[in-house]
Parts: sequence; structure tokens; C-alpha cells
Amino acid sequence: QVQVVESGGGLVQVGGSLRLTCAASGSISRILTMGWYRQGPGKQRELVATITRGGTTNYADSVKGRFTVSRDNAKNTVSLQMNSLKPEDTAIYYCNVNILFESSVWGQGTQVTVSS
Repeated sequence: QVQVVESGGGLVQVGGSLRLTCAASGSISRILTMGWYRQGPGKQRELVATITRGGTTNYADSVKGRFTVSRDNAKNTVSLQMNSLKPEDTAIYYCNVNILFESSVWGQGTQVTVSS
């Protein structure tokens, strides 16, 4: 049984910053790729950033240069540093964890609201 919990969301003004953290816990064998996805009002869920166990990252074009994803394999955590936030970044942000021999695990989501 693996649990994934996000934290760090909130309300921020345009141009501000937030740091999201995702922690995986429970019976874990080996965590592979971890990532962040988001779903804005009336939109489909979309990829924001992913990071492999070895540290290779991938970002959506809309967040390149503004967001940074990182992970701590010893602590089973992944973070998303979000800078220069825009109203278009408003969404529920979900953490996704891929575990060896397990189905993909999703967190409950954390709300990020960017006000103008």
C-alpha cells in the first residue's frame, strides 16, 4: 500500500513563487519516474514536469524556464519550484509516482491559484 501526498499549494499573485512537495510512503520497492500534472478549470489534465530516478527532466513548453522539478530518492520526495507564476498556471496540481512492479500512484492534488 503506497500513499502519495502533495503539499505547498496556495494563493499567490502574478509573478510570485510557490514550492510544491510530494511525499510517497508505505510499502515501496523502487520508485522510477515521478512527475507533476495539472488540471485547470474545464481543461484536461496535462503534464507539467517529470524526473527520472537518474535525474533526467522533462518540462511542458509552457513552464520551461520558470519551473524546476527535483527529487530526493532517499526521502521518496519530489518537488516543483514554480517561479514567475501566471494566471494560466491556476490549476489543481497532482503528483504521479511510478513504482517498480506497481501501478502508477496519484496524489489527491493541491490547489494553486494565481491572481491578477
